Amino acid sequence: MVSIFFWLFAALMLGFACAVVVNRNPIASALSLVLSFLFLSALFFTLDAYFIGIIEILVYAGAVMVLFLFIIMLLDLKAEERRKFNIVTVVGGLMVAAGFVAQLVAVIGEVPFGNQPFPHLSHLPPGGLQDVQNVGRTLFSGYNLPFQVVGVLLLVASIGVVVLSKRELK
Repeated sequence: MVSIFFWLFAALMLGFACAVVVNRNPIASALSLVLSFLFLSALFFTLDAYFIGIIEILVYAGAVMVLFLFIIMLLDLKAEERRKFNIVTVVGGLMVAAGFVAQLVAVIGEVPFGNQPFPHLSHLPPGGLQDVQNVGRTLFSGYNLPFQVVGVLLLVASIGVVVLSKRELK
């Protein structure tokens, strides 16, 4: 039953990821990206990676997408116009996509453990894995400075967007 949900969520995630690229309206594209992130977190839930799924929702579907939508609304972006159909670019894009898929299949075929099922939770060490404690200890002991630098960088970027998009009064 979990396998059915996994493939359902994977198909929905890929469908909304394609909608991100196909949509001409930036708001619809951003909302499709939110749904793609939500289905990605559902994929993590089906793989019993609950911490990563929750972080996916909080960080990407929450904070990052709110920032994207804020920037889109602030810059007042309009829907992109339809352009003429160019056969050369479509054929080139399809050739690149086919080459990527062929390379992906070749790499997956070479991985020795690719055909084995993932071990069930009963094979984990006793007491389970303490994801949050391990991530917190690693983040605040070994990566404290980069974590703080990223926070300051996001703050400066947000202030920069507000300053750049501010309209002058005449």
